[in-house]
Amino acid sequence: MHLDFSTVLPYWLVLLKGLGLTVAFTSSCAVIGSLAGFVLSLLRMSPSRWMKAATTLYVEFFRGTPLLIQLFWVYFCFPVVFRVPIPPYVSVVISLTLYMAAITSETFRGALKSISAEQHDACIALSLSPQVKILYVIFPQALLRAIPPLLSNIVSLFKESALISSVGVADLMFVGQNISNSTARPVEFLTTVAMIYFLVAFPLTRLVGVVETRLLRRFAY
Repeated sequence: MHLDFSTVLPYWLVLLKGLGLTVAFTSSCAVIGSLAGFVLSLLRMSPSRWMKAATTLYVEFFRGTPLLIQLFWVYFCFPVVFRVPIPPYVSVVISLTLYMAAITSETFRGALKSISAEQHDACIALSLSPQVKILYVIFPQALLRAIPPLLSNIVSLFKESALISSVGVADLMFVGQNISNSTARPVEFLTTVAMIYFLVAFPLTRLVGVVETRLLRRFAY
């Protein structure tokens, strides 16, 4: 087979649009899922056994099952069970957000445990309300400590987002696969798609190391 990567050039704009949709899904679900993960981490440390058991079951379920199955369940089963039609884009947001919340809750839980007891004692001594304590004292410190693993989670979410093409969402993977099928050039286009994913993910993985060495060691510890 004669390889000709010049066949990719006429489709670069379509591929970029697919990449834009992938980045949009990843960024929005990462933000919402991270905030939900922080709330989950607080609930998992709750003195209530029922609350702790329910949140732990949620986290372990979404961490222990494939994202593809979660995506298919929301897209195919949710409308049947609850009799509510869900567009593909909404099912993708729900699935990725639930998955991100589960994996980031463990990140924040570890960060919360690393906050010294003196910080909690100081909040009590200052008579701060629980809301003020969490928002202005605990959350900033936990976020700072959680930045490197959070960035790693975002990179993982970006790569896992290739699965959303299975429900017909025109992301980068979906566009690349369709073009490769129509042009009979799977090697050129799928290789190009893989390189695009790598070019986006690799700088983020390098950023994790930079943040950890330059920020966390200076401010968090």
